[in-house]
Amino acid sequence: MLLRRMQSLLTRLYDAPVDHDAEDFLICDPARLREVVGERAGPISDEQVFVVQEDGGVRIGLYIDQQVLDRLQRCDPLQALDERNLHDFCTALEGVSHFHYLIWSFARGRPVSLLELELQAEVDKYATAVALMTQQRAGAFPRALHARMFGGVSFLPELDEASRRRYEEANRHAARYCRSLDQRYLHPRRWQPEKWLAELRRFFRCGHQEKIRQLVV
Repeated sequence: MLLRRMQSLLTRLYDAPVDHDAEDFLICDPARLREVVGERAGPISDEQVFVVQEDGGVRIGLYIDQQVLDRLQRCDPLQALDERNLHDFCTALEGVSHFHYLIWSFARGRPVSLLELELQAEVDKYATAVALMTQQRAGAFPRALHARMFGGVSFLPELDEASRRRYEEANRHAARYCRSLDQRYLHPRRWQPEKWLAELRRFFRCGHQEKIRQLVV
């Protein structure tokens, strides 16, 4: 039920319900993933969302390594998110974010670029972590979280150049955007969480070009 609970975080954060549950589309066995996706699976990371074109539509699914889920079950981030489980939380939340955003966009006939998908996931990971930690720490804002999540990032060495550039760009844009939101709405002297939430919901509903246009100004 962990992924269902994590998807509920995104649903509430963005007021963006969808008709499908990520848990129902989950694959945890890499052999099964290769069977479904074939050669297009490429290097298998701990998290991966796949979309397979079929006659009359697409087939979508979510792969998360079973060991990641096992560790999260033993150390539940929705009860206490900290250094013990932050990395695994981000891994699983990224997959759930990809799935949720694709389903939400497909239902509205909206195309989604790979950069847009990665950018939204970076924002989702940070925003949900901020919301959880602030709640779990009796309202204390996790000041070190931004540097921890955006400053210490690393990428798989087997990524091709285009993929690496896309991940780096998504990380850079999301870091700047989330820092801006922190400074405007979550600084102790300007504490306005309701405006933080409203801005996140507005950004979620922007398309690729509008998102990027806001971030490069």
